[in-house]
Amino acid sequence: MHELVVQGGTVVTPLSVTSADIGIDGGTIRAIGPGLAGERTIDAGGKLVFPGVIDAHTHMALPVAGTRSCDDFHTGTVAAACGGVTTIIDFTVGTQETTIPDEIERRLNEVAEAVVDVALHGEVIGWEPGAEEEFAEAVRRGVTSFKFYTAYEDSGRRTSPAVMKRAFEILADLGAGALVHCEDEGLIRSIADSLAPTELAEMATLAIARPDLCEGAAVTQVGRLAEETGCPTHIVHVSSALGLAAVREARSRGARLTAETCPQYLVLTAESYDRMDGHLFAASPALRTDADQRALWKGLRRQEIDLIATDHCPFTREQKTWRGSFTDLPYGLPGVETLLPLVYSEGVGKGLLHLPDVPRLLSEGPARVYGLYPRKGAIEVGADADLVVFDPDETWEIDPNELHMRTDFSPYEGWTVTGRVTTTLLRGDVIFADGEISAERGRGRFLFREVGVNRV
Repeated sequence: MHELVVQGGTVVTPLSVTSADIGIDGGTIRAIGPGLAGERTIDAGGKLVFPGVIDAHTHMALPVAGTRSCDDFHTGTVAAACGGVTTIIDFTVGTQETTIPDEIERRLNEVAEAVVDVALHGEVIGWEPGAEEEFAEAVRRGVTSFKFYTAYEDSGRRTSPAVMKRAFEILADLGAGALVHCEDEGLIRSIADSLAPTELAEMATLAIARPDLCEGAAVTQVGRLAEETGCPTHIVHVSSALGLAAVREARSRGARLTAETCPQYLVLTAESYDRMDGHLFAASPALRTDADQRALWKGLRRQEIDLIATDHCPFTREQKTWRGSFTDLPYGLPGVETLLPLVYSEGVGKGLLHLPDVPRLLSEGPARVYGLYPRKGAIEVGADADLVVFDPDETWEIDPNELHMRTDFSPYEGWTVTGRVTTTLLRGDVIFADGEISAERGRGRFLFREVGVNRV
């Protein structure tokens, strides 16, 4: 007799789709099979059961462009739970004046509000050779992945190729990994210098100012550094066919490269900027073309892209008020709550993905890339009982007023999607069911990660 049994559902993993019960004891999966008995049961008849979703790229309470992303670790993880996300990986907020270990400790105070489990990436800002101990100390504190930028030099976030190479060498020696925002700073600057004031005043110019060439060139350079140093390196938010081609080319040379894309690059295009409210869609990288979308979906099917994450960085309409130029906007879109429904509806529902691709890209993929597998991202005996019961037949309209993210708009507002989360379990406890959140503030745990586990 198990403490809890999820009964009668169709259990979906990257390798199988099968009818089975899941027995849970002490927050852990203890049995998978037919006819399990439990002191308590959850009826999953007619529904799909996925491993808990891992959103490996979120930005809660992030300072951006004179404001702050409007979800904190409480509101953002409440929204996550309502969308079937049981783990997020967020970032420290680096500065020129503080160390990575200092920022880990500061961020942990904010993480304590979360209702789902949280791991952290270390943001690398202003690091210079000679401070190698920062990475070692961060690893001792359970942070094993470190974010670099090839752009945003004006804000001090860009790391030069020479410094990045040295950092990659250190991380490779530690058994840790890097993740990189890839846009070529030199190309961005040269394009910006050529734009007339009237062009800066057009939202649609964003796609011209940060084109796919910027992404492709930066991925190529980072791929070379990964190849030379042996550092496991992850390319975040790949948005274009050119960027994906650069990932493939780097892998063919032996670089230990993984990659992600985001729902916005799969289902939105730069035509969104032509809308009256096109400024709400400001994000970096910019939205692309239908051809880029097709290339990304194909990359997902061919397993050239390892995971889908949201880059959840929400702002309100007021925060995104148009001030005369796309350069004055905070970049970022909300998405943590709509990740699973969109991937299912737009991917599986339209024949672009197979059903097992969903847990591969949203659960096992991020868990393997970031050293959480098989504790997270798996429906296996011994794994945390992080589960999502999902109704594949429910059709509903995305309404920001009915979502739980703190923003007052959604880039997918008015879209009709098929498939909806009915129940979310975190470590065996129901934290969301039938439209109601039940997790207490602070229910989530910080996930301490060890080096040398899984792919990054």
